[in-house]
Amino acid sequence: MGLEHVYWIGGGSGGGKSTITRLLAERYGLRPYATDDVMGDHMRRSDPETAPLLHEFAAMDMDERWLNRSPETMLDTFHWYRGEGFDLMVEDLASMAGEPGVVAEGFRLLPSLVRPLLTDLNRAVWLLPSPEFRSAAFESRGSLWSIAGKTSDPPRALENLLARDAMFTDRLREETSRLGLHTIEMSPTMTITDLEAQVIDLFGLSTDPSGSRWMME
Repeated sequence: MGLEHVYWIGGGSGGGKSTITRLLAERYGLRPYATDDVMGDHMRRSDPETAPLLHEFAAMDMDERWLNRSPETMLDTFHWYRGEGFDLMVEDLASMAGEPGVVAEGFRLLPSLVRPLLTDLNRAVWLLPSPEFRSAAFESRGSLWSIAGKTSDPPRALENLLARDAMFTDRLREETSRLGLHTIEMSPTMTITDLEAQVIDLFGLSTDPSGSRWMME
């Protein structure tokens, strides 16, 4: 597939994926690829045949999405959790082969879909936030309220979203364990410095002896 230039950072929502990707990109001169940023483009490039759940979701109003269904149904029918549009991410990343290196991040990087693309398991990691870590992350940026606030019952919508995300993280934990993939458990005591050190070590990134520039081993 020719994706040896890609580092993969997946995981549950609110797990620190965007933050650590930005830091690695800045420090090592890598190009960040945020899968959240291309969702609109991927929706436009898909059709009901190849992405039926995505198009069903797009036709729902906010209450239908986040209030009128159980968190379990939200989890099982959410298009990005079912891998719709993953082929478009692969196309995007393959087109960046001439770059010095790419860090792809996002919850859309499902372990079962990424695993066949890996020639080196140390090129991928999934961040698994605890409920406490996730809640603190969302409170600091207010992202979930921007969704829940568009429904007729924001507190219940937020509760549904958090429950769905917790179940998704549990699913990632089981799947990565079964596939032998790397994970980092994100607890409230984890700092960004701790996370950065662990990811740098896993990916085999280091400085040259002179310390004058960063390089990849």
